[in-house]
Amino acid sequence: MDARSPTGGKTATAPVAARIPRKTSVHGVTLRDDYGWLRAANWQEVMRDPAKLPAEIRQYLEAENEYTEAAMAPAEALRQELFAEMRARIKEDDASVPAPDGPWAYFVRYHAGGQYPLFCRLPRGKHAPVQILLDGDAMGAGKPYFAIAGASHSRDHRHIAYSLDEAGGEFYTLRVREAESGRDLPDMIEGTLPGAVWSADGGSLFYVRLDDNHRSRWVYRHLLGGDPADDALVYEETDPAFFVGIGETQDRRYILVHAHEHQTSETHLIDAETPEAAPRCVLAREDGHEYRVEHHSGELFILTNKEAEDFRIVSAPVSDPDPARWREAVPHVEGRIILALGMLKRHMVRLERADGLPRIVVRRLADGAEHAIAFDEEAYSLALEVGYEFETDTIRFTYSSMTTPARVYDYNMESRERRLRKEQEVPSGHNPDDYATRRIHAPSHDGAEVPVTLLYRKDTPLDGSAPLYLYGYGAYGIAIPAAFSTNRLSLVDRGFVFALAHVRGGKDKGYGWYKAGRREHKMNSFTDFIAAAEHLIAEGYTARGRIVAEGRSAGGMLVGAAANRTPDLFLGIVAGVPFVDVLNTMLDETLPLTPPEWNEWGNPVSDAKAFATIRSYSPYDNVAARAYPHILATAGLTDPRVTYWEPAKWVAKLRTMKRDDRLLLLRTIMDAGHAGRSGRFEALREIAFDYAFALTIAGKA
Repeated sequence: MDARSPTGGKTATAPVAARIPRKTSVHGVTLRDDYGWLRAANWQEVMRDPAKLPAEIRQYLEAENEYTEAAMAPAEALRQELFAEMRARIKEDDASVPAPDGPWAYFVRYHAGGQYPLFCRLPRGKHAPVQILLDGDAMGAGKPYFAIAGASHSRDHRHIAYSLDEAGGEFYTLRVREAESGRDLPDMIEGTLPGAVWSADGGSLFYVRLDDNHRSRWVYRHLLGGDPADDALVYEETDPAFFVGIGETQDRRYILVHAHEHQTSETHLIDAETPEAAPRCVLAREDGHEYRVEHHSGELFILTNKEAEDFRIVSAPVSDPDPARWREAVPHVEGRIILALGMLKRHMVRLERADGLPRIVVRRLADGAEHAIAFDEEAYSLALEVGYEFETDTIRFTYSSMTTPARVYDYNMESRERRLRKEQEVPSGHNPDDYATRRIHAPSHDGAEVPVTLLYRKDTPLDGSAPLYLYGYGAYGIAIPAAFSTNRLSLVDRGFVFALAHVRGGKDKGYGWYKAGRREHKMNSFTDFIAAAEHLIAEGYTARGRIVAEGRSAGGMLVGAAANRTPDLFLGIVAGVPFVDVLNTMLDETLPLTPPEWNEWGNPVSDAKAFATIRSYSPYDNVAARAYPHILATAGLTDPRVTYWEPAKWVAKLRTMKRDDRLLLLRTIMDAGHAGRSGRFEALREIAFDYAFALTIAGKA
């Protein structure tokens, strides 16, 4: 069909995908998938090399891209204007605060005009030039996609391990560089997770290798200078529902091998002084038990949810960490969730959240005295950085709010002195007094109070006339922080109210808030989001049909389900790499994340109730013949997390079923994955596109 853009420019004819029925029967129910052909049979190859996408699928996706560009052509000047002002708010030659480690301090910086980070170090206590260890701009020059991640230095500071992805499919290549000479060693290991952990002597490093389905399955030990084919297998995960990762304790005594899914974890220890030793299990996996460990003077400090829904901290001897030997260090308090634990020579540090707000708590180990670091704003974000060193009284934290740019502090845990090390600069100017941030609570269908964080200009009329941009996620226990974003100013400066809905499925109000928004309770996430929208209308922040909802990944499922349930509530939907084909994906255990996700969504393969629940909300399966809001969906061709065909199928079905002439756009990035285009400025162009869509349909262009 033809569509007419809100600015009046006639678009090209929308592409219509061929309907090729595919039928399967599950639990006695016949499922029909007319657009399953959009999934490439060789999808595993496509994630590594986009050029291998079959021609007929490429032709269709490119036709959708052309249609989207035509539909948005009247907003081209606005897109460029948004991009320019977003870029003007970035300090282009920015740098992180150097993190000390022995004789050196390590940091990341950017060149003015540069797309990629530079990993650097400088000598402590000396006036000497900065040493550039990895120059992302030089390494990524001319490449359609480039990502550098996981840079880590050996303990003797002689070598740097780093990881590269040049396709966007998140299959990283691990490399090692001599820090002084800048020469890369011949060591090259492909198909890995980003990052590596060094042994104490710097002679070997540990890394995680992926299988062809992009599942982290194996931990290997690599001898520096050796042939990767000879690397020693350290750990193999045989359960496809579990991910594998690596880390180290703060004192660097132990290398950690983590095996985990969404509600169960298991940790193994390797003495960093004897890297060839077999890993030793701390606590065997037990369904529903999540834990993480730190080490201090022969004791393990364990952050655990065993008999503690919102977590507690216990200690036990390294030699025998059985629960029978546990000693209570920090007891469980319902509603106060402990998010992170750090152990330093003289202090224990924890990050926790209560009533939706974070705080840092410091305990002196010598006498158990505690104090908290907290702030007075109505809503804010707080991040804890323990750093590299163990024998220190200093920690680092970053504070921001929706109106306050990020501030980085060094904090002396003994003197309680805060030293401001960096304040986020907004080169084009920012006056926090021009804006208001609020935290309100929206009553959901069952009486649950859903926190909603708001940002708006103080001169914005709150009489229902303002358009509102509502962002939500609600999955995996991830809490959306009330943090500062320069990009959002482009919306609120043009009259939008910006809102974050902290719906169930995240841990914003504790672990129970997470459990109440997953598996058989997943519908709560959607009803919370709708309740937040309706409460904002009732309070005069906006009006029905004036809300643009955004969600990315699992948040795309959220907004897709909300659009099916209450389409008239929303003016538009921005669905970034949306997880909308939930039922088909969860039925296919060959896909990268399916078995690990069964504890998040339920297993529709073996459980008829889980099948029925997922089928009841899966956005793709619930598209119906009705009017829908304006919709912009995006995809990444090499995305291993939400495969490109999910949004493509969703849009194809919507185009056939919906009964309106509003915009329905699909934009597939043909040379990138889940995170979109690489490079900090290219990422801004994508945000500018999304915001131009929102402003256009709201009549604010």
